[in-house]
Amino acid sequence: MSSIAIATTAFFLIVASALIGMVLRHKLPEHHLSGDSKEVIKLATALVGTMAALVLALLFASTRTSFEHTSAAVSRMTADIVELDQLLQDYGPQAQPIRTALRQEIAPLIDSIWREDAEARGVKAAAASHNESVLYMLRELAPANPVQASLQQRALQVSTDLAQTRLALFAQPSDTLSHPFIMVLVVWLMFIFAVFSMSSPPNATLGIVLFLCILSASAAIYLILELGQPFDGLMQVSNEGLRTALQ
Repeated sequence: MSSIAIATTAFFLIVASALIGMVLRHKLPEHHLSGDSKEVIKLATALVGTMAALVLALLFASTRTSFEHTSAAVSRMTADIVELDQLLQDYGPQAQPIRTALRQEIAPLIDSIWREDAEARGVKAAAASHNESVLYMLRELAPANPVQASLQQRALQVSTDLAQTRLALFAQPSDTLSHPFIMVLVVWLMFIFAVFSMSSPPNATLGIVLFLCILSASAAIYLILELGQPFDGLMQVSNEGLRTALQ
């Protein structure tokens, strides 16, 4: 289920709970909504609101940290590819076939990480480890002097680091967010807005304020879900830098 679908569902569920609260205000006896009962309802709503705010903050912090970590890994991979190409260039003409192979492997590398985009274009994501041929070709190089030997060792190290980063990103789940947290959060928000709508007779001002608050809460849920999917959706980590690294 996409982020926009979940956020939209949450929006309509919270709106429905607010409408139910307005109906309950006319159905319940007046003494249920005044005096000591009103104070208890206010305290209960404050408690649930505090828990909802904590969960919302924790989810946002967790997904934001994960998103930034993934973005940094992609940037590091891009830098490794550029460095590897420069090392091969410094090595000399003997490394030109490896540079060509490196360029040919960038597109499959991207498709193996951004699997949703690859499937949308009808491309089957590769499951093999990255730059196997590049590593093999690097090991086959025969340095003619100490400078080339040093460049070969550094190129092997960079290529190995690149493969490890790629495997870590490939193994990362497409959705890092636990959906039960979102379900509990939506239930809490439904309770909160139902109580809000019960606290005052319905009027245009109340309706507009509740609508904007519900929209804001649903937007927050949408942002959290998007951050939890770094390789899919509208806020995915860009692969443009990786795609154009060696152009």
